Amino acid sequence: MAEVKHDIDFVEVKAEDIVGERAHGWSVFTKATTWGIVAVTLLLLMLYGCWG
Repeated sequence: MAEVKHDIDFVEVKAEDIVGERAHGWSVFTKATTWGIVAVTLLLLMLYGCWG
């Protein structure tokens, strides 16, 4: 059976990197949530305007 050789480079992970990734993820999440709420609100207002 063929043997597979793997080369793995380990890189030191620093706390600043982890905090930076989480801060970026939180920023993206809150921006998407805000735009989602705005879109749903506009959709509901348009529906109310058409059939209200």
